[in-house]
Amino acid sequence: MMTRPADPAIDEAAAPSRARSARALVQAVRWRTGLCQADFARVFHIDLTLLEDLEHGDVRPDAALTAYLTVIDHAPDVVRAALRRADS
Repeated sequence: MMTRPADPAIDEAAAPSRARSARALVQAVRWRTGLCQADFARVFHIDLTLLEDLEHGDVRPDAALTAYLTVIDHAPDVVRAALRRADS
């Protein structure tokens, strides 16, 4: 049987009841957008394989990706608009 690596909290300084795993963060942000993995990856310019690995808990986001996910979570329409302008 294959075992997965532990998915430690990404906010280790948080109180244990408020700490979130990387997997939970990525899934929660995506779910709140209402997008499937493929659409989320396309819309927000995130590699689909990386997104899948993040959601399976196989890898952890670095600080930049964690910050980007936080911005997407708080202002997804602003991020979409900025990316559309950048693509023009």
